Amino acid sequence: MKISVPELCLVVLVGVTGSGKSSFAREHFLPTEVLSSDFCRGLVSDDENDQASTRDAFDVLNYIAAKRLSAGRLTVVEATNVQREARAPLVALAREHDVLPVAVVLAMPEKLCHERNRDRPDRNFGPHVVAQ
Repeated sequence: MKISVPELCLVVLVGVTGSGKSSFAREHFLPTEVLSSDFCRGLVSDDENDQASTRDAFDVLNYIAAKRLSAGRLTVVEATNVQREARAPLVALAREHDVLPVAVVLAMPEKLCHERNRDRPDRNFGPHVVAQ
């Protein structure tokens, strides 16, 4: 698969847990271009799955994204971003830096996402998370 995005933009990967966002990011972007909400949770709490640290993790992610965009660097946000209200601050950030926000939606079958999550020992949550 070949994707084309503007040289300078804010790419927002959209998809439920287990949809393949991390794999897609690794395949199509440089490691330094990708900002992962899970990684940022780990930075602030030492646990990438600590949902209680989500607000602080996104403060870190948005700060780094703003610095990258200010420096004229392609920036990719790897988080679920499935709700419109979750994407709104990212769209606003792109507009603040006069770059296009680009969404890449990974719409995978729910069954596949459940299978992938079952194979990940670090993901200990119920199937309701994918449906939400």
